[in-house]
Amino acid sequence: MENIIILIIVSVTMLSSVCSVILILQNNKKLHHISKNMMLQYNILLKTQQILKSKFSVSETTDKAEIIYQDLLQDLIPIMAAIDIMPRTSSEHPLWRALGGIMDEYAKNPFVLEKLRRAIKLDSNIAHNVNHYLNRANQFLQHMANTDTDGILSTTFTDGLLGQSLTFFAQAQTLAVS
Repeated sequence: MENIIILIIVSVTMLSSVCSVILILQNNKKLHHISKNMMLQYNILLKTQQILKSKFSVSETTDKAEIIYQDLLQDLIPIMAAIDIMPRTSSEHPLWRALGGIMDEYAKNPFVLEKLRRAIKLDSNIAHNVNHYLNRANQFLQHMANTDTDGILSTTFTDGLLGQSLTFFAQAQTLAVS
């Protein structure tokens, strides 16, 4: 009888030891999954933080761009009046309508470059506006190149109306000086 009791006690002890080992292994596996999920969550939080920083940067750049657009437009208005050009009639931003009007007119009539050259040469206010426009537009393009990580936006501005107008105004200014 004593042997049976000892056998039962040893069996129960062995069974509980095996169960304990199984539970420890399962808990270890669960902890590994929890640790893996925590790392995934941490990576997602980092990516979210980067996206939010990027969106904040884009929002800040957009706000600053609007101020720069208005500044550039203030320089273009007297220039357009001096060379007798009207802005495009579209739903674009006023700056793009003004630049579009100038570049459209230049595409139709290359004599516009000569009119601008004369205006720069004869009117110091026009010369000042052209010079200020060139400086501000170049600063804006440089800022875009520095903040645009993939270069798509800065290339769009450089190859678009802003870049074309810079070339046009720089040519007229160079011709007026020489």
